[in-house]
Amino acid sequence: MSPLTIRPARRDDVPAVVAMVHELATFEREPESCLLTEEQLDTALFGAQSALFAHVAVGEDDAPYGVALWFLNFSTWEGVHGIYLEDLYVRPQHRGSGAGEALVAELARICVERGYRRIDWMMLDWNPAADFYARLGAAPSRNWWPYRLTGSALGRLAERASADRR
Repeated sequence: MSPLTIRPARRDDVPAVVAMVHELATFEREPESCLLTEEQLDTALFGAQSALFAHVAVGEDDAPYGVALWFLNFSTWEGVHGIYLEDLYVRPQHRGSGAGEALVAELARICVERGYRRIDWMMLDWNPAADFYARLGAAPSRNWWPYRLTGSALGRLAERASADRR
């Protein structure tokens, strides 16, 4: 197995990262829902108001084969930031190489170094990665349910706020 390196993503990694996000969407049985483009990811990672971060797993050839896309969240109760792991993906031929664990370990290192207290993420209930996360010491958050406001409901609520401002 080739050597494993974890490093921050660079601009020239964007095409590979976008491809991996689309591979993840296919794995999660929703390829049609993934609309991410290289231009969008480049702006999100490297634009003037970027708030997204990425680390990649690379081998000897420095080509990314694993990615962690993340951003900061904030706990008002604890008074400190944390990391929200949006996507963790390792290409199938590299699974079992330690890349996934190394990516999450790098985020844990960043948390400890910066005084953050947690890493949060969501996972589909059928994803076999639950065992992987348990081996890392992670546990599902049983008391908190994820909610999402999107589509026409988001539009209706925005209209209500706009009407209130008139």
